[in-house]
Amino acid sequence: MKTLTLLQQTLFLLLSLFFSVVATPLPEIAEAMPTLVSSRQQYNQHLNDLLHQARELVDAGDYEGAVAVYKEAAKLEQRNPKIFSGIGYLKASLGKFQEAAAAYKKAIALEPENANFHYALGYSLANAGDNAGAATAYRRATRLNRENINAYFGLAITLLRQKDYQGAIETYEKILEIEPDNLTVYQLIGAAWLEQENSEEAIKVFQKAAEIAPNETRIQLSLGTAWLIHGDEMAGLAAFEKAVKLAPRNPEIHLQIGQILESRGNLSRALKAFRRAASAQPDLVEAQEYIGKILLTQEQYVPAVVTYRRLIELAPENAQAHYNLAVALKKRSRVTEALTAIEKALELYQTQRDNEGIEQTESLLKQLQEFL
Repeated sequence: MKTLTLLQQTLFLLLSLFFSVVATPLPEIAEAMPTLVSSRQQYNQHLNDLLHQARELVDAGDYEGAVAVYKEAAKLEQRNPKIFSGIGYLKASLGKFQEAAAAYKKAIALEPENANFHYALGYSLANAGDNAGAATAYRRATRLNRENINAYFGLAITLLRQKDYQGAIETYEKILEIEPDNLTVYQLIGAAWLEQENSEEAIKVFQKAAEIAPNETRIQLSLGTAWLIHGDEMAGLAAFEKAVKLAPRNPEIHLQIGQILESRGNLSRALKAFRRAASAQPDLVEAQEYIGKILLTQEQYVPAVVTYRRLIELAPENAQAHYNLAVALKKRSRVTEALTAIEKALELYQTQRDNEGIEQTESLLKQLQEFL
């Protein structure tokens, strides 16, 4: 049976926020594409024609064709950084990040103070796997434009990939100086602390976010997750119960609450939570597993039989469900049905090569055969 399902899912979502491959967008296409040549170059009609043709190809979605035309234009006008940035943009859009980076480096050589070029270089290098080079480019972009939120995000992501969690946290804090109520950033900072196994600092961050947005379900889930990792089940339960009030039809929250209550021995309340989870999502296997387990413990064999039959409908290869169904049926003296269930359990355990399962199933099978 799976445990701490929501805890694992919430932690996974937190961590995946900053480990995504393409975490920040490319600059707007209008910023990357070269315009027609300036007045001093108007005599060069051929260059203007090439730029116009390339733009039409871009609009038509023919990026490869546009790159070829821009390369022709670059031969005529080697001092135009926008031509190289246009090539870089198109190469990055095609997923050719090494080539995109090379083009952006040429653009930067011609216009070194252009923050967008440095940002785009960072984007290309990050996607090419050069996190150190990307971090350098993103840092330069933030120095040239201290309001570029995406550059800070890009920098933080590349630092996280290099396990520089403190540097990433400091970078995220710079974003909060610009956008103090950015809840995503609070979640990212909290996740970075959790990745360092510092749940205490993560809790402080999530509590601050909860003060800003007390009715945000995702913040309460993050806070509850941090409390559980910290080892405080009661505080975790309180956060999850607040979350479930905000999202009463979220089955995973009910499931997590049930798991906490079960671990504390409060089976009656846990059973109610698991039933709410099953009501919100009738095909939720984990909820049915927990319901059946508690019903067996409470010696409620008739509803346990119903629960395990439902579970088997959802997960017919679940050997433990067949075994537990046999146990419940045996307790009701329904030996023939119990034998059918236990034989299926044995078949599944043998297929799965689960020696422990095989041993317990054979033992119950012998007991049932004695009744015949």
